[in-house]
Amino acid sequence: MRRALIAANWKMFLNRESGTKLASALAEKTADVEDRDILICPAAPLLSDVSAAIKGSRIQLGAQNMYFEKEGAFTGEVSADMILSVGCSHVLLGHSERRHVFGEDDTLINKKVLFALESGLKPVFCVGELLQERENGTTEKVVHTQVTKGLEKVDAPDQVTIAYEPVWAIGTGKTATPEDADTVQIYIRKTVADIFGQDIADNMRILYGGSVKPDNIDGLMAKDSIDGALVGGASLKADSFCSIIDY
Repeated sequence: MRRALIAANWKMFLNRESGTKLASALAEKTADVEDRDILICPAAPLLSDVSAAIKGSRIQLGAQNMYFEKEGAFTGEVSADMILSVGCSHVLLGHSERRHVFGEDDTLINKKVLFALESGLKPVFCVGELLQERENGTTEKVVHTQVTKGLEKVDAPDQVTIAYEPVWAIGTGKTATPEDADTVQIYIRKTVADIFGQDIADNMRILYGGSVKPDNIDGLMAKDSIDGALVGGASLKADSFCSIIDY
């Protein structure tokens, strides 16, 4: 039985004061949550303070990005060692905004996935299609390529979580129907089985992301293939995120 994971991606929102306040509120409000995992991913400058605010709670900490080199002249990047040193256990990789705003391709994302695993971090590896790709009927082809190339040479797939995020549903208010999400997530699990075997696929958590809100989380989580959510805007307020956690 896969354990549900509800993850928050704060993106480029909040500051030291508001981020710490939110983290403290979440730690308090989720103190009795035992049957699911909770992950929050603040922007890099907030990680240290948020880590302190959630210390001793059930909440896990993740970074939103990292580079695939241990250290060096890579201005503006953060390393695995840096995010590990402030208490991160996870890192988001392959998010659609990294792909489509910053131009990251499957090869670069794969390097990051491999280095995260080598460094002891658990990647939350994001895949998903553009609206045009969905309308063209190429969703499965796109997702298959992203999964196979992004997880190439991975030797610890049991440490990876996949997040299916249809790009057309991120920050738009549009959400894939539970049935649409279920269909693609079943296909992703089949793809993982083809690469790593059925046992790995059966145990890998696959999340849904894309305008997840308190009023649609129940329908999404009712699907057997959906093991949790990667939440954007609705994770920026304690009450709405806790409502999603308490689906």
